Amino acid sequence: MGKELSFITVIGEDKKGIVAKISGLLYEQGINIEDISQKVVEGYFVMTMLVDVKDCKVPMEKLRADLESIGLQMGLKVQLQHENIFKMMHRV
Repeated sequence: MGKELSFITVIGEDKKGIVAKISGLLYEQGINIEDISQKVVEGYFVMTMLVDVKDCKVPMEKLRADLESIGLQMGLKVQLQHENIFKMMHRV
């Protein structure tokens, strides 16, 4: 079976535990991180993850809500987008 790819983007003030919180949730839900890029620019944390949600244990809306909840707890903007939507929104 093929992969079902989605993007997770995280933006906000840099602090300890961001990657741990997000990746911990993904692990618990059976989601594989295919690629990750992160950078801190003048105190702001920016991360993009490409994830395979094919084996996700919960519906996408529940995963999206859980990621947004982590964002609220940590003062971050966290978004989950299917690969096709992400690519359409970020075409040059």
